[in-house]
Amino acid sequence: MYVKYEQLNMYVKYEQLNMYVKYEQLLKHLNEIQVMDICQSGFRKQHSTETAHVRVFNDIFLALDSGFHVVLVLLDLSAAFDTIDHDILITRLHTWAGISGSALDWFRSYFCNRSARVMLDGCSSESQPLRWGVPQGSILGPLLFNLYILPLGAIFRKHTVSYHLYADDCQIYFSFKPTQSTKVLSDCILEVKLRLADNFLHLNDSKTELIVFSPYSTTATHQPDLSYLSPNVSTVISNLGVKIDQALKMDAQVNNTVKSCFYQLRRISKLKHILSVRLLKSVVHTFITSRLDYSNSCLYGISKAALSRLQLVQNSAARLLTGADRRQHISPILKSLHWLPVQFRINFKILLLTYKSLNHQAPPYLCELVHYYNPPLALRSEDKLLLAVPNARLKSRGERAFSVCAPKLWNALPLLVRQAPTASIFKSRMKTHYFNLAYTT
Repeated sequence: MYVKYEQLNMYVKYEQLNMYVKYEQLLKHLNEIQVMDICQSGFRKQHSTETAHVRVFNDIFLALDSGFHVVLVLLDLSAAFDTIDHDILITRLHTWAGISGSALDWFRSYFCNRSARVMLDGCSSESQPLRWGVPQGSILGPLLFNLYILPLGAIFRKHTVSYHLYADDCQIYFSFKPTQSTKVLSDCILEVKLRLADNFLHLNDSKTELIVFSPYSTTATHQPDLSYLSPNVSTVISNLGVKIDQALKMDAQVNNTVKSCFYQLRRISKLKHILSVRLLKSVVHTFITSRLDYSNSCLYGISKAALSRLQLVQNSAARLLTGADRRQHISPILKSLHWLPVQFRINFKILLLTYKSLNHQAPPYLCELVHYYNPPLALRSEDKLLLAVPNARLKSRGERAFSVCAPKLWNALPLLVRQAPTASIFKSRMKTHYFNLAYTT
């Protein structure tokens, strides 16, 4: 039995390695021919849910700052990975990706002619052919799906509707004046439905959500009625793990983060006595810090009250980790753990994305948002690596956009930090700088 297990284990490892090699080859080829949608962030290097959030939030804030309303629609695809038509996918690989010959034959053998059966308590069902879909849990599956839905981008661009994709999560947003018709958006959604149906994909209307953002501080009196676009018009939606409220105050996201973090802290406190200090730090990082840091670049400009609630979570985690009493001042405790306060962590994330954007280590849709300042005359500031700061009218709108707040934060950094030759050195220098700001009295 042991020999058979070892043989099976080696076979599984070989298959995983083989899939990874094929994935890297396909990804390299797709990047070289630049066929992938620039607004597709799912399962791509230098892309993440956070980079997707940053771009979408940036566009929404700028539109609101210019006096436009913005409608955001989250399209829900039902069992998207399971309904992929093999013939259409083969055509995409050949026509769009230029794959042919033995390489195309390999892909055909990979997801065609498969079968599945169910085993329970030693009993097995009859094998059934899998006529649609790609292998679940495979590294190639998401990349093939990205290729499968490439035609959607052309539809959005045709109707001049902004969009962003993360695998099968699709969000479209459209800015308009109160007197302007939104028929272009309804026409776009209708064409998307028809194209999806042609590709054996189904848009689930009952789970498609819609939210409308207003440029005014009070939304109720100026809110246009767009219920005809979707029956699910919401005041709060969940977008790639971030809750977005109609006023963009991010209160729903803060509430959700605080609630889940304190729940985890209570659970961790019950296990503290059996965990080593090193393991306890790892657990706190996994269940608390990761939640505080998730897409926290979108929290720039939130209210002091909301920020203090997040800081309370970090303070509680620090006291749990160190065993400090509640009456002890928190700053020395955070300093001993080398933790930056929440506000500095938000700024840190924004600046890291800024550095990567300036050095082409971020998605192109972020790189195009920040630019070096080029003075009309030869000035000393030319050598200081300063960024151009776009104008913004409203503190609660335009000034929260990445393209506005990132240059401001960047220009406030010491020149030595801005001159960092690598991302790792930049992070080290920036943390030292913010650490001194946070804890030097």
